[in-house]
Amino acid sequence: MRLLRHLSLYIALGLGANAALAADVAELEALRADSLKRLVVHSEPRDVSQAEFFLEDDGGMASLQDYKGKVVLLNFWATWCAPCRKEMPQIAELQQEFGGEDFEVLTIAAGRNSPAGIVKFFDENGITNLPRHQDPKQALAREMAVIGLPITVLLNREGEEVARLLGDAEWNSDSAKAIIAAMIDGETGS
Repeated sequence: MRLLRHLSLYIALGLGANAALAADVAELEALRADSLKRLVVHSEPRDVSQAEFFLEDDGGMASLQDYKGKVVLLNFWATWCAPCRKEMPQIAELQQEFGGEDFEVLTIAAGRNSPAGIVKFFDENGITNLPRHQDPKQALAREMAVIGLPITVLLNREGEEVARLLGDAEWNSDSAKAIIAAMIDGETGS
């Protein structure tokens, strides 16, 4: 692992990249374990879609740009998705532990999910602390290259995508918590 870190750093310097960015990537990669090993950490932060999605209760609209300044765990899911059912309570644990001024979980139901079905899904899984936002026409999901569900995307404080995981993961694991804590502390992901 040490060799990989050094190699990443030297490649980044050789290409004229910012050494701090290379260290950030290596730091996030080093924190991945178990199901979080599948988390793909980008070599450079990526811009995200500006498409709007529906807010849960008032029918208003928002975009990911509205969450700049916070580290965001963005989870695309659906009521029919069995892996989503498994991981959603774990994602709720992250919100419970880290949620606040520095971190927020955004859950966005992609595609056709009735509001009543979403409420039922959350009720059946004991989820009380996550938003029930919707992207019914999948405008945001399409622009974010969501190719299956669930997909979870980590955004840095600048509102850029720094990592992505396709499929479910143990989001209440020590690895997940270490990754979120490091991003909040500003050590990585910027």
